[in-house]
Amino acid sequence: MNTASRFNWTTGYPSRRSPLFARNIVSTSHPLAAQAGLRMLQAGGNAVDAAIATAACMTLVEPCSNGLGSDAFCILWDGQQLYGLNASGPAPAAWTPEFFKGQVMPRRGWGSVTVPGAVGGWAVLSERFGKLPFADLMQPAIEIAERGYAVPPIVQGKWAMAAALNELTSQPGFAQAFLPGGRAPEVGELFRFTEAARSLKLIAETKGEAFYCGEIAAALARFARETGGALTEADLAAYKPEWVTPLAKDYAGHTLHEIPPNGQGIAAQMALGLLEHCDVTAHAVDSAEAQHLMIEAMKLAFADVYRYVAEPGAMQVSAAQLLDSGYLASRARLIDPQRAQTFGAGNPIKGGTIYLTAADESGMMVSFIQSNYMGFGSGLVLPGYGISLQNRGHCFTLAAGHPNQVAPGKRPFHTIIPAFLTKDGAPVMSFGVMGGNMQPQGHLQTLVRMLSYGQNPQAACDAPRWRFNEGLSINIEPHMPADTIERLRRRGHEIGDIHDSYQDFGAGQFIWRLGAPGVEGYVAASDPRRDGAAVGF
Repeated sequence: MNTASRFNWTTGYPSRRSPLFARNIVSTSHPLAAQAGLRMLQAGGNAVDAAIATAACMTLVEPCSNGLGSDAFCILWDGQQLYGLNASGPAPAAWTPEFFKGQVMPRRGWGSVTVPGAVGGWAVLSERFGKLPFADLMQPAIEIAERGYAVPPIVQGKWAMAAALNELTSQPGFAQAFLPGGRAPEVGELFRFTEAARSLKLIAETKGEAFYCGEIAAALARFARETGGALTEADLAAYKPEWVTPLAKDYAGHTLHEIPPNGQGIAAQMALGLLEHCDVTAHAVDSAEAQHLMIEAMKLAFADVYRYVAEPGAMQVSAAQLLDSGYLASRARLIDPQRAQTFGAGNPIKGGTIYLTAADESGMMVSFIQSNYMGFGSGLVLPGYGISLQNRGHCFTLAAGHPNQVAPGKRPFHTIIPAFLTKDGAPVMSFGVMGGNMQPQGHLQTLVRMLSYGQNPQAACDAPRWRFNEGLSINIEPHMPADTIERLRRRGHEIGDIHDSYQDFGAGQFIWRLGAPGVEGYVAASDPRRDGAAVGF
């Protein structure tokens, strides 16, 4: 069967984008970064080479979302099987609960910085699966850092909002790095980041070792000592990314794969498992009835995820228990099709992110995500090296006995989640939707549109989205049908405006494999909510 024939190719929604068909594709939220990945493919590299080059460029062209001090995750199909990589970092050795006594987990500054994992993730991906020399993969990013680039509209808007936040601008190194001339750059203004070029050259020369055991590690540890941080050279030297087996959950004849905890990808799988018991396709795709069922399923999934998901060794239940079909069926029975509810966790015990995806004509497909977490992360930037540090430590809790309670060397709950879709063991789609807790919500909404309603990837990407916050609170994009919004309000959903300097309704990138006799390559979609593009040849 021609897999392209399963889709309705009329998008039906306002969009600046059309689906892209090609044999080799890179899709992400900035065109310069996507083109860097394409450059690697044209030089004889594979999809992993393209993904790493793209990721390195994204640290420069979308600094509100990620940086050289980010964490990362990856799911990839190497042409024969699926692999998962957890490149998130642990807490410094000094981070005991007593270290934070009398505080809440800090949002910004050193109290929010765990060991950055992205650079380590690039290195191990390149070593195991790449074809080109690692230094070649850093070259496009080095060039962009040195010559600069014109700041695009959507990134500029998020940059300007961040520049108004004292919790960021007061952090050591932030203004020097990101407020040239004392302000955020304007749209179209050239932004150079030569200090980041210095780090990228060291990373290139040492295959990432300088970040964890060399010059950069020493500079980071010294910066921490001088400005009140607990991160040490020993913390950095001890870091290693972890290869993991992706979790699998069936839905609509396909299988959704997500990185296992400490990430929240399981939330999307749980929500889809709940919907299998709700007959969502009995209703029109943009109807209040269908959207209500998805919202309530997502709420139920989040209730369990926020209660139980943490570093696997600290969890009181297993991922298998949370994904158990019988358990999800019992939870689905709590959904009232006519009324919005708030849900607590069940009992399953029975006895600023960027996303990119790349695919090549050999069949390799890469789903990759990296993030500073909140816009511009911790706000800390290492002077002289241009390394902006994530604030993932904010995701820990200080609640005694909670599985996500802070502890030395422990990884926090993580929001960034790459995803992958298979059918009967064969690769179908590498995809992701960036944006905090919007990520599993975006996975849920776009997959239901593609798999249950036959919308093509670009249409599913363009379609209006909702975002669950907490309790009965949701946000809805204005191009959702007005009647649907009103009927959701009548069901008790409290629909408000987003008040966040960075988060919105997420941004997705999708590459769907066109596997059939006489059909070659892929079709890709890129989210119009960002400045990016899908590019290919």
